[in-house]
Amino acid sequence: MMNFSQVSYFTLGAYFDPGPLRWLYFVIILSVYVLIVLSNLLLIVVICLNKTLHEPMYIFICSLFINEVNGSTVCLVFIAYQILQDVHTISYNLCFLQIFFLYSYLGVNFTNLAVMSYDRYVAICFPLHYNTHMTLRKVTCLIVVTWLSPLVAVGITIVLTASLKLCGNIMDSVYCDNYLIIKLACSDATVNNFYEVVAAAVFVSVPLIIIFFTYIQIFRVCFNGTKQTRQKAVSTCTPHLFSVVNFAIGTSFQISQTRFDLSHLPQMLRIILSLYHLTCQPLFNTPMYGLNLTKIRNVCKNLFSKSRNAVTMMEMT
Repeated sequence: MMNFSQVSYFTLGAYFDPGPLRWLYFVIILSVYVLIVLSNLLLIVVICLNKTLHEPMYIFICSLFINEVNGSTVCLVFIAYQILQDVHTISYNLCFLQIFFLYSYLGVNFTNLAVMSYDRYVAICFPLHYNTHMTLRKVTCLIVVTWLSPLVAVGITIVLTASLKLCGNIMDSVYCDNYLIIKLACSDATVNNFYEVVAAAVFVSVPLIIIFFTYIQIFRVCFNGTKQTRQKAVSTCTPHLFSVVNFAIGTSFQISQTRFDLSHLPQMLRIILSLYHLTCQPLFNTPMYGLNLTKIRNVCKNLFSKSRNAVTMMEMT
């Protein structure tokens, strides 16, 4: 039996010996990470450097991309490193740091998606009053709430979990998870479990309710509105709806992994499902927003056109 003072590291039991495929898995994970970073950074730079995109909708999208880079960096770089190791361990302090950033990523993403749905609701349902409602001050407040509230909530989670006495240090995962640490506790974890339920209700259920309510209103206006209104709704809401559904699916995979016994599933499938929300969400979001939102698409076309012309001129000289 181990107590709190003796646990200095955790063993990640979901890893297996890939044999000669080790470097292949390493290259795949690293390539996915590089693709995520480059694609998201491209659109972040495009939004930040073009004044025509300095509107609430694009500011919220930029916030979403920044959070996706953070979430992917926390876990994918770590997993790529672990693949090359023979012993898969992580220090006690680093494990909690990873949990802090990972849970913050989840909370910020759900909150950001809810704020984006509210922005679309105001733009489509109250187009004449949009600039009055979505002022710079209000947008700033929404961004602060989007980021600060999950950070505070996760900070409390870390403090509560760190106070537990542990009777083990083996987690069946490829990265640290707060609930798996709670399961290792040999002291009373009632407060921790209660707080996890409340926090999940606030940062998952509440944003989903907001999204559900706003889209009911959006669909109602589109049904009764003009063709132009419907086209605007389709072009701006399709990427957001895709993000919501995709992220909800990925999060449900991760919750299922930690809360239920899925040992009957192939280990590789379980690992892929646990990485879904960290890979598919940031990979798919960039082309969805980049291709469906006209302003971003046009700015990117102009950027690539200028780059191509510059290269052509250099070759001619």
